[in-house]
Amino acid sequence: MSIRATSLGFPRVGLHRELKKALEGYWKGQSSKVALLSVGAELRARHWKLQQDAGLDHVPSNDFSFYDQILDMSCTLGCIPQRYGWKGGIIDMDLYFAMARGRQTVADDVTAMEMSKWFDTNYHYLVPEFASHQTFKLSSTKVFDEYLEAKALGVETRPVLVGPLTYVSIGKYAAGADADTDRSALIPRLVPIYIEILTKLRNLGAQWVQIDEPALVLDLSEPYRNACSVAYRQIAAAAPGVNILVATYFDGLRDNAELAFSLPVAGIHVDLCRSPGQANTTANDPDRILEECIAKAGDKYLSLGVVDGRNIWRNDLYASLQRVGKAVAKLGADRVFVAPSCSLLHVPVDLGVEQQLDAGIRNWLAFATQKLGEVVTLAAGASAGKESIRAALEESDARHLDRNTSRRIHNQAVKLRLEAITPAMMTRRSSLSERRKLQREILGLPQFPTTTIGSFPQTHEIRQARALRKKGDMDAVDYRNAMQKEIKTVVDYQLQIGLDVLVHGEPERNDMVEYFGEQLSGFAFTQNGWVQSYGSRCVKPPIIFGDVSRPSPMTVQWAVYAQGLTDKVVKGMLTGPITILQWSFVRDDQPRAITQRQIALAIRDEVDDLERAGIRMIQIDEAALREGLPLRRADWQSYLENAVTDFRIASCTVEDRTQIHTHMCYSEFNDIMPSIAAMDADVISIETSRSQMELLNAFVSYRYPADIGPGIYDIHSPRVPTVEEMVALLTKARQVLAPEQLWVNPDCGLKTRSWPEVQRALENMVAAARLAREETSGTG
Repeated sequence: MSIRATSLGFPRVGLHRELKKALEGYWKGQSSKVALLSVGAELRARHWKLQQDAGLDHVPSNDFSFYDQILDMSCTLGCIPQRYGWKGGIIDMDLYFAMARGRQTVADDVTAMEMSKWFDTNYHYLVPEFASHQTFKLSSTKVFDEYLEAKALGVETRPVLVGPLTYVSIGKYAAGADADTDRSALIPRLVPIYIEILTKLRNLGAQWVQIDEPALVLDLSEPYRNACSVAYRQIAAAAPGVNILVATYFDGLRDNAELAFSLPVAGIHVDLCRSPGQANTTANDPDRILEECIAKAGDKYLSLGVVDGRNIWRNDLYASLQRVGKAVAKLGADRVFVAPSCSLLHVPVDLGVEQQLDAGIRNWLAFATQKLGEVVTLAAGASAGKESIRAALEESDARHLDRNTSRRIHNQAVKLRLEAITPAMMTRRSSLSERRKLQREILGLPQFPTTTIGSFPQTHEIRQARALRKKGDMDAVDYRNAMQKEIKTVVDYQLQIGLDVLVHGEPERNDMVEYFGEQLSGFAFTQNGWVQSYGSRCVKPPIIFGDVSRPSPMTVQWAVYAQGLTDKVVKGMLTGPITILQWSFVRDDQPRAITQRQIALAIRDEVDDLERAGIRMIQIDEAALREGLPLRRADWQSYLENAVTDFRIASCTVEDRTQIHTHMCYSEFNDIMPSIAAMDADVISIETSRSQMELLNAFVSYRYPADIGPGIYDIHSPRVPTVEEMVALLTKARQVLAPEQLWVNPDCGLKTRSWPEVQRALENMVAAARLAREETSGTG
């Protein structure tokens, strides 16, 4: 039998973001539910056929989602928070989107479910929410419908489910659930539902089912380990006749290898692409992982993730073929699968449409469609011998040699500057307490100062102007005038509603990372390299191919123009080095830490120029700080030391009077508070509204010394919070933090929201801050 070529999942949004456009049209009432379902069906059919035609032996199904695969699993398991009023039965689309985005009507007003980052990626999932006495019931037919849908098209698929260990471990108990924080006790309650699903899939004809358990690469407590082992034994005993592939990814199994390979399942998938250069740890050496897995495989199938599902560089076919060959030599060809390291959800669809990308760089890349070709080529070569793919191997070697020897990658001046970094560059001139006193005297802000995180709604006119400028159909003067007109509109509005600290609104920015990458050396860009971040939100990550530097100022002209419109403080807005790195496709020919430090120096130059231009407050967003944390605690120290150092390199050039802000997205901060404090920012803003201020607890127990802006407006939902809701959130914050510590702001930037939503929400936010001041002063 030949080695099988397989995939764990394919991008959902479509080559031209068809899903995004269909979703947003449906949400705005511009298209029907039937039209939305039709787009979903067309995308699934297209992608199944594409994978079948590529030569895959196992094509995944149920990897498609209209919003998020974890939300889909919550619907499948009937895990619906009480506030949505679900009475049982099959989950409909209205309830589905209410959970994702909230719902606000005259008769019904409910908040959305909390979002968090999917392991260490920039993909957001909807956090499962459990009640004290949580029960589960099969409440969606999606996995069965899509399996049969593919079958009717002549495509036999491998349905994909999120596993019970992962589903429970990434969830949370609802506020007030009064339940044990160890959620492992929920896993046995899920077992009957998985048995029911697997039995039905077997009866429908499914030969293989993929159960994703990326939680097996985490640090697991004994209760979770035991619950996982028992659950899979029960599933295997009650649902025989279907082959289960447990898929692990994003890291090596390490101390969980014994557990994973002891599970009574047909096969285990392992990620062989998290190299030391990515995770900064020798524990992730792919050859070491491979050897351990081969030794433990026994009679199981071993699925080898040898094609990187998270980055866009071409595979080194010869090196991958050698690894596959080792497994085949020990286990036999019939028990080895070749696959991407994880779902291809995290990379763009097809390099073939990138005709404007520099040809030299294009030759170094592979997107999802090309990665399928690499998988099939490797499976063929391992089955029939390397001579059968000789041409592909020679081309691979030539492309890698071209990249490795390219003069475009290296910049000696950048390398010398790294060597010249001194400790003085990482230290503010005075302590936080001294700076705080000076800044409060100079800035003269009221208690509970109000501000926003940076961006304002991106209107059609803004996008049109940027597109015309990029095409060369608008000259520099007209473009500058268009952007300045929008900046004035935003500044005037902020002054009108009484915000205390203003922003320029960022109309010139297509994306908070892409915008900076376009002005830094060492970056390349695509036209259609879209990747889903959450729901309909797509990003186009830049490609870092070489040494990074800043040829000229990137934001100064816009900040200076905005500041010239008002006597109030206008924040300079930057994206930090950790986030630029984390939200780009990063070169893999040197350690990520080196690339990150190069970016830190570039941002330092921008901070320096902003301050010299008279900007008194500078926000350096590190939205991805927690997201980039290695999945194993043993690997944290090096990452955190680099993160702190690089933020300080970027920010510590300023005088004491200049206030440094930072912003961080959905994260659990408890375990890294010392590092966050060590960044020595004057003010931090965090996303807390969806969690009802739960995430603030980390800053309380640690006694965080700086000022904090806990978000009180969830910008990821179209729902507009009332003044009363915002006051309630501020009251919660005031119960645990000193009033003089608190800022008032939304959860994140306002780019994706409409102007009517933003206007009502910000006006409510300003009113909430005013009420908080009155209550604190005793005049309310």
